[in-house]
Amino acid sequence: MIKVEMLSTGDEVLHGQIIDTNAAWLADYFFNQGLPMSRRNTVGDSLDDLIAVLKERSEHADILIVNGGLGPTSDDLSALAAATAAGVELVMHQEWLAHMERFFAERGREMAPSNRKQALIPATSEMVDNPVGTACGFALQLNRCLMFFTPGVPSEFKVMVDRQIMPRLRERFVLPEPPVCLRLTTFGRSESELAQSLDPLPLPEGAVMGYRSSMPIIELKLTGPASQREAMEAVWPRVQRVAGESAIFEGTEGLPAQLAERLRAQSLNIAVSEQFTAGLLCLQLSSAQAPLGNSEVLSSRPETLAQLTARARNFAQLAGSALTLVVGSLDDEHLNFALHTPTGTYGLHVKFSVNRHALRTCQEVCAMMALNMLRRWLNGWDVAAEHGWINVVESVEI
Repeated sequence: MIKVEMLSTGDEVLHGQIIDTNAAWLADYFFNQGLPMSRRNTVGDSLDDLIAVLKERSEHADILIVNGGLGPTSDDLSALAAATAAGVELVMHQEWLAHMERFFAERGREMAPSNRKQALIPATSEMVDNPVGTACGFALQLNRCLMFFTPGVPSEFKVMVDRQIMPRLRERFVLPEPPVCLRLTTFGRSESELAQSLDPLPLPEGAVMGYRSSMPIIELKLTGPASQREAMEAVWPRVQRVAGESAIFEGTEGLPAQLAERLRAQSLNIAVSEQFTAGLLCLQLSSAQAPLGNSEVLSSRPETLAQLTARARNFAQLAGSALTLVVGSLDDEHLNFALHTPTGTYGLHVKFSVNRHALRTCQEVCAMMALNMLRRWLNGWDVAAEHGWINVVESVEI
């Protein structure tokens, strides 16, 4: 099995001042290429520590992706650490230096002398092109390990991995088939409740049932080798039955995107009126390119469930939309929702424990609650049923 590792560099990453989104992205990208990572490390801006970890991992990993430390400033130490670990000098890559000079000239800017540092790479390394930035990467063989050094800017890093590094890995290694990962996301069910029903399920050899909790959803993942795809797909309907009506979508596309597709297919548009969710619901739908009518964000004001459902009906006429979703204001941990449709108007009075969750998390739960009402109506289901741990105090249908 090919051992793939990642080394993230920089004090800001090590000390938690920025979130290492590159590491999460690379882990997912490599997993889908059949190269699941076996280890991730983080080191600060210390030359000695960088040299030590490069030497150490060169004895254990087959592939190491080093991210960060290729900039023009004094704390960018990856190239020097790589050269020192390999026992070679840094040399100026004249073609990349000329490329950088053109890069700045085309933008009407003068290249600072410090940028020359970004064209210095270890003498025994191979330059790796950066199509969108000024820091070139490089590849270096150290002991058993093929190392790739990349800039930390996410837009540059992702392009280089996809266009430069992955083709080199396919040439160098015989890669296994990507694993199969069947995904299903639920809303309103607890992780322990789902696990109690799914853990006894007999799985194909090498397949694993995983759970990812990210309030307000639980994702179920059945992962296994490509050779077990048929057997995994045979088991999957049993997972779907356990999830039942709490399964809000399959795959990775997300509920807003799937609802947007269904609304477009049925030539339905929707208008949103929000108080507590403060525009989050509208943002999610518009980001998914849902057919939105005139929508609004209002300041908080007390309304009964009857008043909110009446406003949802009136709002449909004002907005000229077939559907309206209305989220009221939070009042003593209670919140009202309304969905107006061509077949009726539905209202829910829900109790939330704000003390248990941060405000932002509560807003995300409420946005998902509203989207789930729409999903259930589109499915022809009872809009008020199957909300699991969410406490629906009262429901109305007009």
